[in-house]
Amino acid sequence: MKFMLYLSDLMIPFLLFGIIGFGLLSKRDVYQDFLDGAREGLKTIASICPTLIGLMIAVGVLRASGLLKYMGDLLGKILSPLGIPGDIVPLALVRLFSSSAAASLLLDIFKEHGTESTIGFMAAIILSATESVFYCMSVYFGMTKVKKTRFTLPGALLATVVGIMAAILIVN
Repeated sequence: MKFMLYLSDLMIPFLLFGIIGFGLLSKRDVYQDFLDGAREGLKTIASICPTLIGLMIAVGVLRASGLLKYMGDLLGKILSPLGIPGDIVPLALVRLFSSSAAASLLLDIFKEHGTESTIGFMAAIILSATESVFYCMSVYFGMTKVKKTRFTLPGALLATVVGIMAAILIVN
């Protein structure tokens, strides 16, 4: 076991030296390649940043207005016979758009109900079994300029519904 820990500590330095060594053996300008990669990374961040800021503001406004709580209470009354608590509904909806906002809702659930409660356990499984569909599609397809998404959205929504259903079945 100590060997694996030692090996895992050395992986990043080996990877860095390996990349630099390969670049030098290939007679490439490693520093210029690094600068080009950093430049491309900054362009990517600059193009994603408005989406991130817009999502954070939108989710913050929804939370502050009480709309998420109202929707959770309303849909919770309808879905409670299926074993879906009202506090889970806003989490599942927000998760479609933003992982970080969903994580903050998860922390709120943990504070209110506890991590080992039924709702806390269900919320944690939902976050681990789903993905932020619209964020991923906007970023990934926006960066690659893909216009025809075909079955991506229906497939991602189906996978999210299945992940939520699995969480409900596992906990109940």
